[in-house]
Amino acid sequence: MYKRLKKELQINIEDKDGHLFLGEKKKDIRLLMLRPNEILEFAEFAGSNADDILIWVGKTLGKSLLEKFFYEKDWSTENMATKKEVVLGILESLILMGYGALTGTFKKDHIIVNVYESLASQEKDNIMAKNLCLLYLGIFNGVFEILGIDVDGKEIECILTGGDKCSYKFDFIGEEIDDKLVDEELSDQAVSDFLASL
Repeated sequence: MYKRLKKELQINIEDKDGHLFLGEKKKDIRLLMLRPNEILEFAEFAGSNADDILIWVGKTLGKSLLEKFFYEKDWSTENMATKKEVVLGILESLILMGYGALTGTFKKDHIIVNVYESLASQEKDNIMAKNLCLLYLGIFNGVFEILGIDVDGKEIECILTGGDKCSYKFDFIGEEIDDKLVDEELSDQAVSDFLASL
């Protein structure tokens, strides 16, 4: 899974139009470069509805990413073990795309996604940077929705409010996963080694 994603995450340049895109051209995963402050300016423009809009934008991005990598895939026939592998692969792809260092931990009744060095960390002095966390929440929600993993998610730790990272918890709705799929907690040393490897 990871080898496949790494191959498809190679950035290519279309000489004629000057577009950047991921993987094969036929998949049409074109890249648009946005700086964190541009997203924040968009949030200010959106005004009072910015929270919902940013979550929706993130959700759309997450869905699109999954649908482009696995086009015409019916996830309703796949088991949780396969879906877990896909989630971890998508987190790795987000690392390679510059979203920070992401880890995913599956527990019996929830999933934890940690984001180290997120886009928000670049805008720590900007009060509007919290909107970037909503974008992440939306991306993860979009991925889970396409996979058919029914969860309720929220941010439980944030680098902007004194945390070491941005952490998101997604509680399973109406189910628990098999004990074989439950992950051990990452030790501080394991996290440190992971960050050093990037």
